[in-house]
Amino acid sequence: MADNYTEHQKNNLNTHDEHSGAHHIVSIPLYLTVFGILMIGTVLTVGAAYVDLDYIFPGANTLVALAIAFFKMGAVVLIFMHVRWSSKLIWLTVLAGFFWLAIMFAFTMQDYLTRAPGVFPQ
Repeated sequence: MADNYTEHQKNNLNTHDEHSGAHHIVSIPLYLTVFGILMIGTVLTVGAAYVDLDYIFPGANTLVALAIAFFKMGAVVLIFMHVRWSSKLIWLTVLAGFFWLAIMFAFTMQDYLTRAPGVFPQ
């Protein structure tokens, strides 16, 4: 039956066979673990909002909330988006996105830190 295919169709079949094993099936317990991580992270974020951490340094609450958010984001990207089992090119693309996000945070903080005191009413 394979003889009825043209050469182009045979090549397509071969490439499809090579990629058919590349898809990773994630188990339900792993998804539930990530769901638990997300729920615990949400509770921690809400709890951190009720604790005043300004005695450490101004903006510590924001830093804690961002750290929790980045941890949750890592779990989603690695597991739900299947980056953990992807090729190196996908990893490079994800890292480039994080690098761009770091640049945007750096520009935002540069603007925020260079403002004169008293610009934001309290």
